[in-house]
Amino acid sequence: MRSFKLAATLLFVGALVLFQAGCLGPSKNPPTRFYMLSSLHSGETAIRPVADLADVAIGVGPVRIPGKIDRTQVVMRSNRNEIRLADLAEWGDPLGAGFTRAMAENLALLLNTEKVSIFPWLKPTRTDYQVTVDVVEFIGAPGESARLRAWWTIFGDDGRTEVLKKYSRFELEVSGDDIAAMVQAQSLLVGNFSQKVAEALRALSQKKD
Repeated sequence: MRSFKLAATLLFVGALVLFQAGCLGPSKNPPTRFYMLSSLHSGETAIRPVADLADVAIGVGPVRIPGKIDRTQVVMRSNRNEIRLADLAEWGDPLGAGFTRAMAENLALLLNTEKVSIFPWLKPTRTDYQVTVDVVEFIGAPGESARLRAWWTIFGDDGRTEVLKKYSRFELEVSGDDIAAMVQAQSLLVGNFSQKVAEALRALSQKKD
């Protein structure tokens, strides 16, 4: 008799669990969104080259990103001394790789050249100029602003001779209250930074001529 009551109780509990599962349905957690930095090629406005360096070979990288923001998840600024990881928002590729790719595309467009290589080189590569970047800050906050601060160096003679070293700072307003708007502002910052580097490469090339 006792065994019958126990079996009946277990059957009732099992039926109740199945009933609740059916009522609640499958879990509907929001999906993770993946973001990438876009180049000037992605813009709606046509970009005019600042120079025609079609015969100049340019290497881009390495681009070094500080560990505090070099993460899979998108990092946002909370206040002056605090950052936080965005919920359900990740980079589609490592941030350093995305920054390097966008910058290389920008320089190819701004300098009207196809001779742009991304570090590390897959084969022995000759470069007239190589641009390395040490990012100090590259972060933003939805609805507020995004900032980029970086030291950058241009080397000549296949990367053997330092010819220029600069520090640049850029800041842009984030037009929306979501992560997409912040990433768009960060993409524009890379574009502005690329413009600065392109102008320096133009000046160096003119001196060389």
